[in-house]
Amino acid sequence: MKNTTILVLGSNGKTGRRVVERLGRIENIDIRLGSRNEKIPFDWEKPETWEKVLQGIDSVYITYQPDLAVPSSVDTIENFTSLATKSGVQKIVLLSGRGEKEAQLCEEIVKKNAKNWTIVRAGWFNQNFSESFFLDPVLAGFVALPRAEALEPFTDADDIAEVVTTVLLDNQHNEQTYELTGPRLLTFEQAVNEIANASNRNITFQGLSLAEYIAMLREYQVPEDHIWLVNYLFEQVLDGRNSSITSDIEKVLGRKAKDFSAYAKETAKTGIWNV
Repeated sequence: MKNTTILVLGSNGKTGRRVVERLGRIENIDIRLGSRNEKIPFDWEKPETWEKVLQGIDSVYITYQPDLAVPSSVDTIENFTSLATKSGVQKIVLLSGRGEKEAQLCEEIVKKNAKNWTIVRAGWFNQNFSESFFLDPVLAGFVALPRAEALEPFTDADDIAEVVTTVLLDNQHNEQTYELTGPRLLTFEQAVNEIANASNRNITFQGLSLAEYIAMLREYQVPEDHIWLVNYLFEQVLDGRNSSITSDIEKVLGRKAKDFSAYAKETAKTGIWNV
């Protein structure tokens, strides 16, 4: 039986790393890691790296950095997916942003250019609190965020990776769009309280206006491109458009999505939130 070669872009990221782990346990699957530091390097900002990394690839999992919300993503995804199909890629799976206008433009490009495709949409990851920009505030015991009233169906990166792995390998998911959510809605304050309980720590939450939050990020000398993205996500995506849950994880995996409290308890045991 011929081996299938899968290119995982963002192979060091929250979902990419997990997809690589899962694919690595499966026979007849060869994995090519898509990142700047690999033997065959890949860089979204250097199109000259794309052709070589696509040679001999059957399927591609696309995660786009920093986010599909960035306006330049549309041209980049157009050029990359067109080249991928010309290079012989048979299937493209795109991780898309739930409720993001620019991300949905990229979805349409993938549908147009790919021989076979699956779209996987997700919003805020549980792991943003343990592997990303909310970790430092959690460790400091003080989390200050805008949109404190917004309800979000936080989704676990392990669930996303398992769905992605499944749809990469099973053609019954071709030409499907899946919206992945956790099983319930929480505010950011409720999520932080669950982490505090699971880690047996006192963590204070304070709601801010968006202007106050942006000013705080500038005070901490956060880069302006990161501030732009944060402003977009909090101002537009957290306006209530994503305050609903779906059963798509259960539809694909045959089991319910992981609850935030289960994530918090499992993650607390790793010690990542210990001061």
